[in-house]
Amino acid sequence: MDSRRVGAQDNHMQPQSNDTIVSQLAEQDKVPWYCKPNLRLLYLLMLPTCIGVEMTSGFDASMVNGLQAIPSWLDYYDHPRSASLGLMSAMYSLGSVGALPFVSSIVDKFGRRFPILLGGTISIIGAILQGSASTFTMFIFARFILGSANVFCVVAASSMIGELSHPKERAVMGCLFNTSYALGAVTAAGVTLTTFAMTNNWGWRIPSFVQMVPSLLQVSFIFFLPESPRWLVSQGRKTEAYAILVKYHGEGDENSDFVKAEYSQIEQTLEAELTVAKISQKDVFSTPGMRKRVIVAAFLALFTQWCGIGLMSQYLSPVLDSIGVRDNRTKHIINLSRVSWSFVNGTIFSFLVPRYPRRSTFLVCTITVFVLFTAWTIATAEYSFNQSKVSAHLVIVLIFLYSPAYNLGFNALPYAFLVELFPFHVRARGIALYQWWLRGAGFFDQFVAPIGIDTAGWRWYIIYCVWNAFQVVFVYLMFPETSGRTLEELTFLYENEQDTYRSAEVEILREEGGCETYGTMEAGPRRTGHVPA
Repeated sequence: MDSRRVGAQDNHMQPQSNDTIVSQLAEQDKVPWYCKPNLRLLYLLMLPTCIGVEMTSGFDASMVNGLQAIPSWLDYYDHPRSASLGLMSAMYSLGSVGALPFVSSIVDKFGRRFPILLGGTISIIGAILQGSASTFTMFIFARFILGSANVFCVVAASSMIGELSHPKERAVMGCLFNTSYALGAVTAAGVTLTTFAMTNNWGWRIPSFVQMVPSLLQVSFIFFLPESPRWLVSQGRKTEAYAILVKYHGEGDENSDFVKAEYSQIEQTLEAELTVAKISQKDVFSTPGMRKRVIVAAFLALFTQWCGIGLMSQYLSPVLDSIGVRDNRTKHIINLSRVSWSFVNGTIFSFLVPRYPRRSTFLVCTITVFVLFTAWTIATAEYSFNQSKVSAHLVIVLIFLYSPAYNLGFNALPYAFLVELFPFHVRARGIALYQWWLRGAGFFDQFVAPIGIDTAGWRWYIIYCVWNAFQVVFVYLMFPETSGRTLEELTFLYENEQDTYRSAEVEILREEGGCETYGTMEAGPRRTGHVPA
């Protein structure tokens, strides 16, 4: 294999040299992905193994919605409501919270593929237990298992998408990740609409068993998907990493200037990142830039869960009851229509949103969500006072309008944004941290929402209105802009971080007896610029 320096660059390149080369070469490449056989195959393999991972969560949320309008399930489990209904719904998120402490270490140690296989296998077991549950306790335990398994897949798959996709399509692929949630929701809504009228227990057991289908796809196709080149480089398996880049990003051309520049960029940036990683993780996360990343990721997770979306995704049945819609078939039709509309607009946004600045998109999303949810609250209050059919119809319209407002930012962007926000050596930990806050916030909201609806009615919605106003302010003040740059460029997202990396590497060089190289550090982290021989 050619061992020349990438692009004949000087041995002491500036930190941004390869970043610039990769960005320029990617922009100059006018051949679409579907005209590249190897890249096309890669993206097709990503559909069931990575992009489709969130189908399980979407199916779960929509199925929980549907179960509340299936008479056989309600009768079998003695019509759960309030705290018992909240616990049943929230156990999926609680399972994720319980598993998260183990996720990032497994993803970093064993790569991206193995956790997807592990999570998929456990999800299949959970779905079988759920479908065959004979008691409410067994049903809840099965949901705990499903939640704990899914988080392994989510963290690994979202990292894989960002690290394996071609830089040209990376943002779009990341945005498509959450769109599969809506596809799972559509499937569940269709299944429960089909089975809700069954008078026996198969009316709810069939949807419970069908939840294993996305996991079966992951387990079936995962080993046809190559491993993350960035993870392989971090493990010293550089020849394998380069071969993957050559096959899928260079269409088999070992002399591709783009592949050489991309490989060199990955190698050099990981060298700097892993140098810093030799310091304790506590010290890494104590830097100002990392603290900002952690705060932004945590609040993004809270925003996606506490903006009122749970009322539609988990508790649409009691919401519709509050405006006089009590026919079960009508509820199932509204739910199926809602999730289908969500899938359509979410998919469209996945292709459009990457073209626009991330921070501005989040601002438009939060402002629109605040306005629509406030109007929804007012319309629901109006119905409670005078039972106005106009108010009831307005609530249904607002529910459908809320979908694209939410999907614009909170569905299309989170994982693409997180992959850009966190450098490689803390990416799995960063996404796991986001998942911890996401699932924790989901557990809290799913548990207390039915209690709040049952006791306070429409007044419970006011809490969401206040929180949505806070979201707008936080995004305006705290969210950084990450669009338009490669993952390696984003390693130094915050202006003082390059100095932090430089200082850390100098300190380690001194400890290793490498003080003679100190003078070269003024130009930035050490650079090798070689492709593997």
